[in-house]
Amino acid sequence: MKNKNSRLDSIKMIISSKEVGSQEELLNELAKEGFQLTQATLSRDLKQLKVAKAASMNGNYVYVLPNNTMYKRMTDPQRASEMLRHNGFMSVEFSGNIAVIKTRPGYASSLAYDIDMHNFYEIIGTIAGDDTIMLVIRENISRTDVLDALSTIIPNINHI
Repeated sequence: MKNKNSRLDSIKMIISSKEVGSQEELLNELAKEGFQLTQATLSRDLKQLKVAKAASMNGNYVYVLPNNTMYKRMTDPQRASEMLRHNGFMSVEFSGNIAVIKTRPGYASSLAYDIDMHNFYEIIGTIAGDDTIMLVIRENISRTDVLDALSTIIPNINHI
């Protein structure tokens, strides 16, 4: 689970939920999430994510993400692993043999990939944007069957 993509997602979540002003602080936060990496690897990750430093409200320089409206700091920060547990899933709605899943911005593509890789019999295929996934459901498959299948990769989907 602790692959590069989950590390990059954790970096985004940490930066969006806390004021982090140095790579050392960020390395410590990542260690709390179970990631062990070098400063050089972190530096490459920050460059790939186009992370910059900007003055915060209190005048300290902290890391910020590009298009930071997608990653606004939360007033009640959670651990990054908590926020990532549900693959960014927000909601699902059905219409005929189509389902539309809403995700947090930037998560639709990776969630659609997970759905496609599981080859669920109930789902013919997916199309993903930034925060929306369209699922085409096989004929004569119930919504409950689709939700049950998806619950293997989206644990909170049955709580809708």
